[in-house]
Amino acid sequence: MTLSTQTPIADAWSAFDAAAARDGQARIVDQFAADPGRLARMTVEAAGLYLDLSKQSWTREAFGTCLDLARAADVEGRRSALFAGEAINGTEGRAVLHPALRAARGSNFHALGEAVSSEVDAVRADMAAYAEAVRAGTETGATGKAFTAIVHIGIGGSDLGPRVVWDALRPLAPAIDLRFVANIDPRDMAEALTGLDPETTLVIVVSKTFTTQETLANAEAARAWLASALPEDGQDRHFIGVTAAPDRAKAFGCARTFAFRDWVGGRYSLWSAVSLSCVIALGPDVFDGLLAGAAAMDDHFAEAPLDRNAPVLMALAQIWNVDGLGRPARTVAPYAHALRRLPAFLQQLEMESNGKRVHRDGSPVTRQTCPVVFGEPGTNGQHAFFQQIHQGPQVVPAEFVIVRATHEDAPESPLWSNALAQGQALMLGKTTEQAHAELIASGADTAEADRLASHKTFPGNRPSTAIVMERVTPETVGALLALYEHKTFVEGVIWDINSFDQWGVELGKVLAKAILKDVAAGGPSDALDPSTAGLLSRLI
Repeated sequence: MTLSTQTPIADAWSAFDAAAARDGQARIVDQFAADPGRLARMTVEAAGLYLDLSKQSWTREAFGTCLDLARAADVEGRRSALFAGEAINGTEGRAVLHPALRAARGSNFHALGEAVSSEVDAVRADMAAYAEAVRAGTETGATGKAFTAIVHIGIGGSDLGPRVVWDALRPLAPAIDLRFVANIDPRDMAEALTGLDPETTLVIVVSKTFTTQETLANAEAARAWLASALPEDGQDRHFIGVTAAPDRAKAFGCARTFAFRDWVGGRYSLWSAVSLSCVIALGPDVFDGLLAGAAAMDDHFAEAPLDRNAPVLMALAQIWNVDGLGRPARTVAPYAHALRRLPAFLQQLEMESNGKRVHRDGSPVTRQTCPVVFGEPGTNGQHAFFQQIHQGPQVVPAEFVIVRATHEDAPESPLWSNALAQGQALMLGKTTEQAHAELIASGADTAEADRLASHKTFPGNRPSTAIVMERVTPETVGALLALYEHKTFVEGVIWDINSFDQWGVELGKVLAKAILKDVAAGGPSDALDPSTAGLLSRLI
């Protein structure tokens, strides 16, 4: 796709660039006085979440220009294609239908014209029945003992989604001990298995293709651990496969498999059987609440006009910062320990989806796409990288996920008051004159105030978004994760890239297999570059 010709989208980008050049340095705080309706216009409630984008770096006029860009990119049409099950993953010829996975039972979704909702309902019912059997102790292992622990083996989307859900919703004293293994480093598996009893441990292996190197290596290690302690008859009852390739899972030795289809992308798959371990450990009712929250966000995204649409506004804020104002990184700070894995989840969701170098037609992109996403829970991040986002020369937009009551024994305000203060400080900053006056007021003499004032200056005018929820519940977690999924989709539409393939993951996998052949052969082949050959020789 070339943006050099005069088309509606090219015109919209030109207007966008002009708005950025005109308004890019406007002070955020001044916009509230210039536009008394700003707060109402730039806040929205959806599916139990309240979003405030009024501290973003756009004027009212620039905000309108961003909405025009979304319309010119046909966000509404592409949104309809998504929900209709059209082949919006063009490089692989697939529909992308994660909304079908969390829709109400009896829905009528189609993937490339094929009805899929009845299959989704059947798998969901099978998951619930199996989960209840494990929880009740009627589904047992090789020696007849009930399962009390689950080891979930997966990587990427087969790990991060269920892991963020478990961390968010797990009880303090879970009846079933759920542990995750993703890293091929044997230490990860060793830590997961420590203290577990093979007789009461269920292993759930999650791999879309059931060929993923790291996952199969870890599954082999778990199988050897079980085989060393269990009778051969019944060992397969300790192994469950979750995959789009059930024949491979059965050949591996899984007694039972739960399927999902190829129109479920890995990083969008937590709503499927990929989260079977969570369904068991949390209970089907909790998982149903997660799905309901996501479905409520789906409804909002599908129906709300663009200027009142939470995922759309989130996406436009990011595009404005990245493409308009040249800000190539964004931080996400969840002010709730339960949401501590959210930044890692978003790294994969956003950077794997939109870290692309070509448009949908294969032509090179001419603008920036996905920024670097990083983060830590608040207030931990305040004692780490917040120094940079307050006083560093780069402007890093921030997102604060704020929970009014994070725990039943939580004080009323200390945690979320920090989040509010950080957003305010990023926007307001502190001038050198203010810093100087404060030093004098604190008892410093003029020379000392002169020396330190610049060190205590904050540039301010740094943007942030706040996402507020009452509590961390299945419904609000589902809505939050779906919000970010749709935000990522909208960005891909506007950048005209395919958010649903991930070819960048593949090259390293292929080369790793070649290097393993060299390891087996005892040394580097002539095909290796000198640096890689030298490193291999040192490590072999």
